Amino acid sequence: MPRSAAAGVTPEYWDDACRHLSRRDRVMKKLIPKFGEARLQSRGDAFTTLARSIVGQQISVKAAQSVWDRFAQTVGGPSHRLDPAAVLGLDTPALRAAGLSARKAEYLADLARHFDAGTVHVRQWQQMDDEAIIDELVAIRGIGRWTAEMFLIFHLMRPDVLPLDDLGLVKGISVNYFSGEPVSRAEVREIGDAWAPFRSVATWYIWRSLDPLPVEY
Repeated sequence: MPRSAAAGVTPEYWDDACRHLSRRDRVMKKLIPKFGEARLQSRGDAFTTLARSIVGQQISVKAAQSVWDRFAQTVGGPSHRLDPAAVLGLDTPALRAAGLSARKAEYLADLARHFDAGTVHVRQWQQMDDEAIIDELVAIRGIGRWTAEMFLIFHLMRPDVLPLDDLGLVKGISVNYFSGEPVSRAEVREIGDAWAPFRSVATWYIWRSLDPLPVEY
């Protein structure tokens, strides 16, 4: 079982993954020690995790945190466990005032409707494989493959997810492996595949190399 952490839970495989990556990859061997006991943490709430991923689409970690704080304050209640019904109680102007784009406001309302109506299979996700969960999630408006992959990493804590369309991952691989030169999708995949079966863990450290603020959803 994942062990308790100060603000959530962290996966039991983390230390094994760090040892594996440090042995297999020269960049990971240098990066991992820089962040000490820092770990990926899950808040354990599916709706909140997906909502944070929608807020974070195509913007920096720092910007996403700022918008999330304003959004959570607008919704009310604990920021780590938002109530879908409370989100549904807000109109579009209120969501926009929290710093959300019109499209993200629509997406968050639609996500809240799915959870409020019970049309997502939360209790079955632990038994489903990664691609099956992605297929279910992308059927929700506003959730593409990237958001589904963030959910796999941050909520279900799946160890071997490689989010090829993540801007931070692409930039981090460029900076850490190619001296800042542009990288192709094929090059990102090649570097990432060498991290298997712990691609989620390596991705998390790549994110941290760009922004010391812990990545959380």
